[in-house]
Amino acid sequence: MLKINNIVKQYAAHCALDHVSLTVDKGTIFGLLGPNGAGKTSLIRIINQITAPDSGEILFDGEPLQSKHIPKIGYLPEERGLYKKMKIGDQLLYLAQLKGLSKDDAKQRIKHWFEKMEMQSWWNKKVEDLSKGMQQKVQFVATVLHQPDLLILDEPFSGFDPVNADLIKQEILELNSNGTTIIFSTHRMESVEELCHHIALINRSKKILDGSVKGIKNNYRENTFRISYQGLREIASNDLFAIEDRQISEATTTLRIKIATENTINQVLTYLIPLVEILHVEELIPSIHDIFIKEVTAIDANQK
Repeated sequence: MLKINNIVKQYAAHCALDHVSLTVDKGTIFGLLGPNGAGKTSLIRIINQITAPDSGEILFDGEPLQSKHIPKIGYLPEERGLYKKMKIGDQLLYLAQLKGLSKDDAKQRIKHWFEKMEMQSWWNKKVEDLSKGMQQKVQFVATVLHQPDLLILDEPFSGFDPVNADLIKQEILELNSNGTTIIFSTHRMESVEELCHHIALINRSKKILDGSVKGIKNNYRENTFRISYQGLREIASNDLFAIEDRQISEATTTLRIKIATENTINQVLTYLIPLVEILHVEELIPSIHDIFIKEVTAIDANQK
C-alpha cells in the first residue's frame, strides 16, 4: 500500500527525518512508534501531502504519491480540527463532500455511522456543546466516512473513557478486517500489542526498529523464565541457570531464572523435577513497552 524510500525532512537547523524508509503492506495495521519529537508527525504530514520531503519518495499502491491519492486517505490528527460553531450533521456532510462523496451518499453514510456510534440525536448539536470524548467520536466518523483505502490514526484513543475507547478499537478492527490499511501512531503500548501486525520505531529522526510485532518480541527474548514449585526448598544458581529473583508465598517458591545460552528450558526442568514439584513455567518475553524503553534509552544515552 505504501512504500517510503529514504525520506529526509529538514526544518532550519533541525532534521526531522533522516533517510527514513518503511513499507506498509496492504491490509495490515502498522504501528508507528516513537517518543515526542522523534519525527512521526513529520512523516504523517508528508504522507498526507500537508508538507513535502526534501528528498526521497513515497509510493502509494505502486504509484508516486500525488494529489489524486488524497481522497483515498483518511487522517485522524492528534490535534483535532472541527468547526466548533457548526452543527455536527452539516459539518460531516461538508467534510464528506470535500472527500468526493455526493450529498445523498454522504447523508446515507452519516446515518449509518450515527447509528453505529450511538450518535442519532447529534445532527443539530454544535461541537462546542459536546464533551471532549464526544468530539472525538465526531472526528473519527469524519475520518472514515469516505471509506479510505489508507487510514492514518494519530493517538485515536486520546480523550476517550474505557467504554468508548473499546468501541473505537472494535471499529478499527472491523475496518481492517474489511480491507482498510491502517497506520496507527500512539504512546499506548498495550494497544500496539493488541492491534498491530507490524511496527516501526523512530527516534531522533531515524528508524531504529522495524518488523512484525511477533518477530521483534522474539528477537528480544533473553532466555528468561519464571518457575513456581511446591515447597520452600532452596534452589541455587548453577551451570544451567542463574537465579535473578526469588519470591516465597506461603508454601510456594517462585524463581526468575536466566538460562545459560547453550542450555534449554527442557534441561532445566529435567534438573528440577527430581527435586521439587513444578507448579508453573512461563517464558518472560519482553513487551513492546519494554523494548521501546530499552531502545529509546540506549539511543538517548549514546547521544549524550
